[in-house]
This record gives sequence, structure tokens and C-alpha cells, in this order.
Amino acid sequence: MSIARALLLLLSLLALPQGVRAQDQVLPGRTIRMVVAFPPGGPTDFVGRLLADKLKALLGQSVIIENRAGANGAVGAEYVARANPDGTTLFLTTVGAVAVTPHLTAKVPYDSLRDFAPVTLVVRNTTILVVKPDMPVASAKELAALAARNPGAIAIASTGTGSMPHLALELYQSAAGVKFLHVPYRGAAAALTDLLGGQVQGMFADALVLLPQIQAGRIRPLGAASASRSAALPQVATLAEQGFADTSADNWYGLLAPARTPAAVIGKLHDAVTAALAAPDIRDRLIEAGAIPAPTTAEEFGDLLREELARWGRVVREKNIKAEE
Repeated sequence: MSIARALLLLLSLLALPQGVRAQDQVLPGRTIRMVVAFPPGGPTDFVGRLLADKLKALLGQSVIIENRAGANGAVGAEYVARANPDGTTLFLTTVGAVAVTPHLTAKVPYDSLRDFAPVTLVVRNTTILVVKPDMPVASAKELAALAARNPGAIAIASTGTGSMPHLALELYQSAAGVKFLHVPYRGAAAALTDLLGGQVQGMFADALVLLPQIQAGRIRPLGAASASRSAALPQVATLAEQGFADTSADNWYGLLAPARTPAAVIGKLHDAVTAALAAPDIRDRLIEAGAIPAPTTAEEFGDLLREELARWGRVVREKNIKAEE
């Protein structure tokens, strides 16, 4: 959906009298719960809370965030997959929970294509490689050269085994022909704390997580694991630009409902989310934080999910990545 069309939709929704908006609620009088499969305070939670606040006004009903963390997103995903398909329980998912985690173990209790109904892609996040400023490198190319001289000695953190930052690291070291020491954490906050404290030398994470520390000069960005540079960090070259092919590992967040949610409900949710992302206050705040609003049709999001499942399945098998026990 174009930005112009989304803005027109936003204006039309806001122009409705309160009584009309109440009649157009997804389920009148019911609270919508948007499940985030990570703890409060993280990047997915940040985007979810911005979106929930705007949806309250657009839908005329309560929208709350429910954090259900654990198992690389599987805990939250399973909860939504088993919820009533009435539009009151939604899943703000990362690419990892629905396109990577299902390949890490045979015990995942949901099917990403069968058990969910796509609503829309929400935002795209560029995955950034950073190090402490005292590291004697200024680019991903220089870091790879340092790692070649010190195989397995440079500790690079991620937000967990099988997370998008971990996959970015795997692609980078394969392309560079070097070996780092991967240090998985349970979320971005703990990994960033240890990077700032010097327990690890670098990390991969969403630009949304890293941008404040980059701007404060506490960490140095070396490259973007993306097909294009981050709008928030245009000066940071991609890994591909630095000579490392097939290193795109962008994270994205999208909205899913339980399978068999009525098409009319999916349509109302889609239009409301698209309008929310077009609102200048929401759009500007997301972009400033390093996330790019990227609403799609439900069909386009479904196609993306199928493509990502296939791609990351190949990477997990090739790298022999297993879920943490």
C-alpha cells in the first residue's frame, strides 16, 4: 500500500465520529492483546507499544501488549497459534520466531504457514555489526583481517542461538573465511551491557537497539548485514559493499493472527495498522529509532514468510545450527 493511500486511510479513520468508530470495532467491547515474544523494554516491545497506542485511537477499543518470552519466540508463537481466531489475540513476531525457530528443532509446537493468518509486515530493521571504540578496526573488512590473525579469539555477541544477529554472524564469518567466538545471550539488553562492559568485543543487533549507543560514541558501527544501508546510519557500508557476499540478514517484525480468523477482521486490522504506520508521529519516531515502517498487503506478507522460511531453513542446515538446550 502506498504512503499516500495510507495517509488517506488514516485521515478517514480519524474523521469518523466516535460512535461510528465504536460500531466498526473488530470485536466491540473486547480488548485486543498483541503478544510480543520477548521481555519488556526490547526493540519488538518498543515497536509494539507504539503501535498499540495508535491502534487504540483508530479502532476505538483497548489494545494492550502481552509479553510472552522464551524459546526464541516459540512460547509467544504457540500461545497465539492456539488462541481463539476472533481477532482479539495477535502476534507481533520477528522473522526469527516464525522463519528460523521452526528449523532449529523438530519439537516446535506450531506451523508458521498453517497456524497463522498474515495481517501485514510492520517494520524492517537493519542488522548492524558494532565493536567497542578501543578495538583497532574501523570496518568489517579490518575486523575480518584481525580475526584471521586470531582465529576464535574475538568474542562476538548475539541475541541468542538461531537469532537473526547470530545468523548474520554466521554469514559474515563464512564469507570472510574466518572464525569468531560466538557468545549467545537471552536478548539484546544483556548482550549490549556486556559489550559496553568489555566482556565481549563486538555484537550484531538491530539498528533500533544500537543507535543510541552509536550516537553517544560508546560503540563503533563496522557494517550493515543488509542489502542496503540503514536510513538511520547511511554512513555505514553494508557487508556486501565491503566484499562479503550473501550477508543480508535483516530483521523484520510482522503482525499475525491465529489461522481461521475471519477475512473481514483481518481486513480491519490491516487497514488500522497501515494507517497507524502512516501517522507522522509514529512513522517519524520509528525512523528516528532505526526501524523503517514497511506495511504490505496480507498476501504479500504471506509470500515473504514462505520465502524467509525456505531461505533460513537452508542456512540453518548448512551451518548445522541447533537450538539451545
